[in-house]
Amino acid sequence: MRITVRLFALQRQQLGWRERSIDLPEMATIGTAWDHLVAGFPALAPAAGSIRFARNGVYADALDVLADGDELALIPPVAGGSGEAAVGHPGARRRIELWSEPFPDDLPHLIHRELATSRTGAVVTFLGQTRETPGTPAPGQDPPGVTPGGAVETLWYEAFEPMAISVLDVIADEIDARFGVDRIAILHRTGEVPVGEASVCIVAAAEHRGPAFDACRYAIEELKARAPIWKQERFADGEVWIGAPARPGPKEGPGSPGEQGTGKEAG
Repeated sequence: MRITVRLFALQRQQLGWRERSIDLPEMATIGTAWDHLVAGFPALAPAAGSIRFARNGVYADALDVLADGDELALIPPVAGGSGEAAVGHPGARRRIELWSEPFPDDLPHLIHRELATSRTGAVVTFLGQTRETPGTPAPGQDPPGVTPGGAVETLWYEAFEPMAISVLDVIADEIDARFGVDRIAILHRTGEVPVGEASVCIVAAAEHRGPAFDACRYAIEELKARAPIWKQERFADGEVWIGAPARPGPKEGPGSPGEQGTGKEAG
């Protein structure tokens, strides 16, 4: 059988290709496909402990069986957003978008007007922006754990767009189920985001402030832990990918989700 393999961020940069087809025996697993790829491209080997897999746009396990025509995406450590900015509609309950252009200064106000109703008692907004201090390098880079000197000048975001939108939509569903907040906007930039510019905008509207704050925090923490969006810090003398291994689903147990920090997260 034949499947399509897609690479992103660090692995795409290391191997020099984004997509190619490979032939595997019938009933081969994702783990088999990974072994096949490492045999042909040894540079992938250091990522064995941090890579995650997505089969046809959904997180999957190494033991899952592949079928002819499947798409297998290798998901590097995420750093949680190309598409053009979508236009919102008054009264809309949800906005999930990736933006390839800078956010306008009045974006939070516009989304506030879209989401709020006569029953809304609290609107919480989170804006995460690029800062100059460097973060924690993603595993698998050579040399590992080394960042160029000086201050960060700009960030570069890359996204597996269809899957990113799907994951953000699932996170919005979880916010509705956990906190009763169904009026939510989650917008993320792609491409270049210089120091001082916002890379993510989250707005939650609810009857009471507690659920609105909870929804906003949950959205950013889960986005950064799960959405296939990758971040590269760029310096005057080099560049480095930032992040930690992706979490395929919501964090189990009590406490705040997404406690794994990626160091250079927005805000």
